[in-house]
Amino acid sequence: MSASHKEAIDRDGYFVARGVLDRVEIDRLREHYMALRRNTDQHDLAGVDAGVRDPLRRYPRMAQMHRWDDTSLRWLLDHRIRRWLTGLLGAEPYAVQTMVYFKPPGSRGQALHQDNFYLRAEPGTCMAAWMALDEADEENGCLMVVPGSHRWQILCTEKADTTVSFTDVTVPVPAREQAIPVPLEPGDVLFFNGSLVHGSMPNVSRDRFRRALIGHYIQADARQVADYYHPALRMDGTPLTLAVSEGGGACGEWAETAGGDPAIAMTGRHAVTRRHE
Repeated sequence: MSASHKEAIDRDGYFVARGVLDRVEIDRLREHYMALRRNTDQHDLAGVDAGVRDPLRRYPRMAQMHRWDDTSLRWLLDHRIRRWLTGLLGAEPYAVQTMVYFKPPGSRGQALHQDNFYLRAEPGTCMAAWMALDEADEENGCLMVVPGSHRWQILCTEKADTTVSFTDVTVPVPAREQAIPVPLEPGDVLFFNGSLVHGSMPNVSRDRFRRALIGHYIQADARQVADYYHPALRMDGTPLTLAVSEGGGACGEWAETAGGDPAIAMTGRHAVTRRHE
């Protein structure tokens, strides 16, 4: 961890830490979650339906595994993840969520969004640790990010194209801004700010999964987070009490300035009713 890493995330809103876990650890985690997927259905965000054509119904994502699975809890609080987060944020964060995505071949992607639209960590924001369990590239739907968008306000959502996204809302991005792919090797971790606009395209590969393990954390000065993310944990595993963020509030809409450049005006209103996707 160096000053340049902190400068990178402050400038771009994201940073890739290479080889945080080794290949042996990654192989074990991949097999662990495939076994959970085969044997567990009561802890999903969506149930398994092996008889449908949609690959995401055959391999739906799982969430908050750390509340019942010791392997997930150990990863969420792992000393290497902890060290990177503390260095990038300047203080030790609180842990609030685990997720695993399987994204088998033929799966839809996820429309562009901002994580803190869902978490509503205040003051400050959240931080994601997105770890690849497989090689992730453009063919199998690696993450796409809009560099510098972490400096934007939380944007109002609009309807997404559900033929390519499994979520039904997205955020508008000005034409001059571009989402770029972030290829990862197994064991690499993409850390990114809760306001960074990101998403992914469909997995168009013939036979390659794009499995990923994700942790969400909130900054140490946060005093509230949405109800779904309680209880928050200190990085030593002890719980703490935070206030519950209410849904709704102002959100940003793009407006043209006198100079012709787009700027965000906090003129919209939204109600947060969905869990983070």
